[in-house]
Order: sequence, then C-alpha cells, then structure tokens
Amino acid sequence: MDLVALPAFSDNYIWLLHDGVRAWVVDPGDAAPVRAALVARGLGLAGILVTHHHPDHVGGIDALRALLADGNQVHGPARERIPQPFAPHADGDVLDVLDQRFEVIDVPGHTAGHVAYLQRDAAAPLLFCGDTLFSAGCGRVFEGTSAQMAASLARLAALPPATRVCCTHEYTLANLRFATAVEPDNGALAAYRERCEALRAAGAPTLPSTIALELDINPFLRCSVPAVVAAAQAQGAQGHDAVSVFTALREWKNRFR
Repeated sequence: MDLVALPAFSDNYIWLLHDGVRAWVVDPGDAAPVRAALVARGLGLAGILVTHHHPDHVGGIDALRALLADGNQVHGPARERIPQPFAPHADGDVLDVLDQRFEVIDVPGHTAGHVAYLQRDAAAPLLFCGDTLFSAGCGRVFEGTSAQMAASLARLAALPPATRVCCTHEYTLANLRFATAVEPDNGALAAYRERCEALRAAGAPTLPSTIALELDINPFLRCSVPAVVAAAQAQGAQGHDAVSVFTALREWKNRFR
C-alpha cells in the first residue's frame, strides 16, 4: 500500500491509501484534492474512513460518494453526526481496507464519539487518529472531558513504538514551540524541530510521525515525566496525576501564543 498526505484548506491533510488500483481516503473535508489525486494516479475510489464529524473532515463526502464503486463504503463513528448513509462503527470493530485489517478504536475527547483506525499487522503499523493526537500535541477538548482525552491519548501511547501516526493537521511547528516551553531542556525536541523546519521549508509534510517519537517529544504523552509535571504545576495543575497534569497543559496550550 502507498500512503499519501493530500493538503487541504490551510493546514489539513486528507490521507490517501492505495494499492495502485483502488484507493481509500480518510477524513475528506474537501472533495477537490481527492478527485485530483485519483485522476493523477489513475485510481478508483473504494472507500472512505471518517474519524469525527467536524466539517473539515466530512465536507467532501457527499461530492465523493458518486465516485465510489460501492456507495455504502463510507465508514464512521457510530456516535457522531456523519453524512448519511454511512456504516457506523465502535470500539473493537474490524474493517477490510485494501485487504488489510483495520481495527476501530474509540478515542473520545476532542469530540464525544471520535474514533481512530489502526492497521496493526505490519512492521510499521498505521494509525489514522484524526484530531486526537498531533505531532508534539493533541486536539482541543470540545465535547468530551479532560479525563476522556487523557485516557484516549494513553491508549494511543501504548501502541507499538513503530506505529505511524497519521493525524490530520499540519500543526507540528506550532506544537513544538509549546512543547519547548514545557520542556526547554529536552534535546529531542530541538533536533526534531530542526528537522521539521527543513521539511516545511521544502514544502514537505512533517507527518506521519511515530509513537516512539511522540513519546520522546509530545508533552501530552509525557504527563508522568517530572519536568512536565513541574511545568504543569507551575501553570496551576491541582495534582501529580495524569488527568490533572493533562488538564493544566491543555489549558495552557489553549492560551499559548
């Protein structure tokens, strides 16, 4: 399978997965870049995966539906408002995507019914995580709770280290500025920031990341690291536990400039 990040809007990525003939797309907020990619590569659209209901993730579904060989191959979270018709899925469901087994994982927090899709059976597993986990950051908590979001991130952090993290926004450099404010002495952050600046200067995406990398540089996955705990407490964290630390970090990030 080939994996392609299609830029959309100002900072979105629509993920395209294909085998040279058939393609699936993830979170197509805009139909235009998907159509262009399919034509350029001579691909047929076989299916659509959706992680959550926000317009920049679902806005292109209706326009793409006519391109599907099987119009029923739109899959999304059972507890979200996805354009109908779609196949609703919840934690533990399994999907066949290009003859590969993808598991559905419930990751509420950013939205109440957010899901992720994981292809586990590979040397480098593949995770489509929507707006739950970003490189060096995480999504805002809009509909869920901080406890839910912290639990969702902990669940993703426990995936195999080689797992490729395919999130849907190019927020990496902004996230790294915040992560550096949290952990100014983290050498891995400085090295990664330099690498990402070079990628963006060349017009290339910083994604996918990996779980191993995120465990080294992402403060929201490092809520038990003493330096992160201390930084969170300086911002008003009420305790040492992961939820208290996460909550303080997320509130700090919300106002960080």
